[in-house]
Amino acid sequence: MTVIRLVLKELVGMFVDDGSLALLALILIALITAAVKLLTLPPLVGGFLLLAGCLAILLQSTCRAARGKAR
Repeated sequence: MTVIRLVLKELVGMFVDDGSLALLALILIALITAAVKLLTLPPLVGGFLLLAGCLAILLQSTCRAARGKAR
């Protein structure tokens, strides 16, 4: 049973290294999708916001990881 748990933990770790990064990306995608569908935001603007938001989330995650390594 512990081997199965270890394997599952490693599989999840491969795809979700930073939990807050994954959570923020999912929230961003949900918000942009809702804005495009419900608020009739143009899809091109939604795509730009998605790109900018993902880059901002990645930058924030990278800075936080770098601060953690420096200590």
